[in-house]
Amino acid sequence: MGKEKGGFLTPKAIANRIKAKGLQKLRWYCQMCQKQCRDENGFKCHMMSESHQRQLLLFAENPDQYIDDFSKEFMDGYLELLRRRFGTKRVHCNIVYQEYIAFREHVHMNATQWESLTEFVKWLGREGKCVVDNTEKGWFIQYIDRDPETIKKQEQMKAKEKMDMDDEERTAVFIQKQIERAAEQGTSAKETEYTELKRENEEDKVSLSFSGLKPKKKEDNSVLKSDNPFSSKKPTEPEKPKKRESRWEKEEPKKEVKKDPFKPPKPGEKRKSALDEIMEFEEKKKEKTNRKDYWLMEGIVVKIVTKKLGEKFHKKKAVVKEVQDLYRAVIETLDSGNKVRVDQNHLETVIPAQGKLVKIVNGAYRGHDAVLEGIDEKKFSCTVSIHSGPLKGRVVDNVQYEDISKLFNQT
Repeated sequence: MGKEKGGFLTPKAIANRIKAKGLQKLRWYCQMCQKQCRDENGFKCHMMSESHQRQLLLFAENPDQYIDDFSKEFMDGYLELLRRRFGTKRVHCNIVYQEYIAFREHVHMNATQWESLTEFVKWLGREGKCVVDNTEKGWFIQYIDRDPETIKKQEQMKAKEKMDMDDEERTAVFIQKQIERAAEQGTSAKETEYTELKRENEEDKVSLSFSGLKPKKKEDNSVLKSDNPFSSKKPTEPEKPKKRESRWEKEEPKKEVKKDPFKPPKPGEKRKSALDEIMEFEEKKKEKTNRKDYWLMEGIVVKIVTKKLGEKFHKKKAVVKEVQDLYRAVIETLDSGNKVRVDQNHLETVIPAQGKLVKIVNGAYRGHDAVLEGIDEKKFSCTVSIHSGPLKGRVVDNVQYEDISKLFNQT
């Protein structure tokens, strides 16, 4: 019996399998048949085969569709690898391409609409799918992530960075103001200068005066005896010596004088009932809670008191259209209709005639609409009655001028 010429474990068979497993040249690959040939002779034989001819007939029927499909598949695979492997980092385009073609069944570039990798990278840049730039080392590419979740995260990060930057800017401005204030105080304070004591004329007499000291009076024996703690005699002088406080002796805290509820009221004074005391306590509590350092509200009429905006706005009345940041507002002048944004320090409230509606802008009844019942010019206060709500009809006295303002809907 003759020996077999070939076998599965022969060196030639092993080498052939290794070659078939690895990558071959792109020019010997048929994308329509998805067949890789090892050399030029094998590729020529494949092109003359019947199966390849049938695939060419199919391709000839609609070549544009086949090329578009292959191009889309190649682009999707390339961008997916770029997104998953490198993210949004800047990387050389050839590095991504080498990793892409390492997969044996990838779509080859000779089946796409692009003749070279450079043309493909330029096309990605023109379409806005990636950021590309040409350097001495070649073309570099950077993926643009357009995922909605990623865009939302980026917007949140930008908003957070802006808030942090705003806080840092506010802190920097505050520190700068403190430095300027300290510098102004330092320049305003006069430094003490020490000079030598010189006499212009040696013949002049030097006189010293101790205005803070009083001359001591001659003490009698009786006074001396009175200073003795063991003496039982009283001092002869009418004035009693002040008791010196010892440093170990603590001061007794002053006792608060509480009003006795059972004590009869003074003549002419009306005694308060328990309900009146409860209402007074609630009023003070509401006053403390609703008293703010900002008072601007939409719909009120204000008066411009600053001259920084010009003479045409000075002492003009305007209506508050919009409140911004609690302390600023967009106002519209009543006569000309001009709109301007001002700070509340440049405005003051407007007191209407009696019987007109006002808005309580500060204090216990902040935000309520009320009717102006009376004006006390001596105390610079008003008396108002709540116009609407569950407290309708309640009369509030001693409301300061700056706590109420006229409503715009009044004529």
